[in-house]
Amino acid sequence: MPETLAWNRIDTVFLDMDGTLLDLHFDNHFWLEHVPLRYAEKHAMPVAAAKDELYPRFRAVEGTIDWYCIDYWSRQLDLDIGALKREVEHLIRVHPHVAEFLRSLRASGRRVALLTNAHHKVIELKMAATGLQDHFDQLICAHSFRLPKEDPQFWPRLAAQDPFDPQRTLFVDDSLPVLRAARAFGIRHLRAVRLPDSQGPPRRTEDFVAIERFDELLSGLAAQ
Repeated sequence: MPETLAWNRIDTVFLDMDGTLLDLHFDNHFWLEHVPLRYAEKHAMPVAAAKDELYPRFRAVEGTIDWYCIDYWSRQLDLDIGALKREVEHLIRVHPHVAEFLRSLRASGRRVALLTNAHHKVIELKMAATGLQDHFDQLICAHSFRLPKEDPQFWPRLAAQDPFDPQRTLFVDDSLPVLRAARAFGIRHLRAVRLPDSQGPPRRTEDFVAIERFDELLSGLAAQ
């Protein structure tokens, strides 16, 4: 079990969306299977050939804001990425115990914010599909800063626009590059997610304390 959080030293909670609160299976299936399928249909080519073409293009922009931008990919691929996401929105799922955890957080009086690299349109789609938006004080989109969370400059820009105390902040994310950037900025309380994709294997989380389910944090919160 992960070490217990010092909830009495936490005022602000930032929570990632994809892979953290929501099952990353939707996103992995979408980019690795559904987009290549529709791209192959559009160009009358085998799906395997579409994957051979698309996967390197995806990897080339990983870690940049463009990777998370559906408008960028709509232009690049000449596909309506938003419409394609709606085709498989039935795969959007909330991880176990997330709703309970969010309700307990709000009841505790702490500030709770969604902090995601996802595009505004994707946030709208997923909040509509899950109903989670009412649990947050704020929905913060990295596209507003034109920088992804893994960029070291993201965090000072966020703090300048929306001040918070890094020493009294909890941040939960499934991305190690993002967690490293948050740690470098000085966020004290960090948690990684070991099972971002319910259909995939557990991830190694290096020296970051990891959770497998949100009830592991819920019990500590209820105790304080």
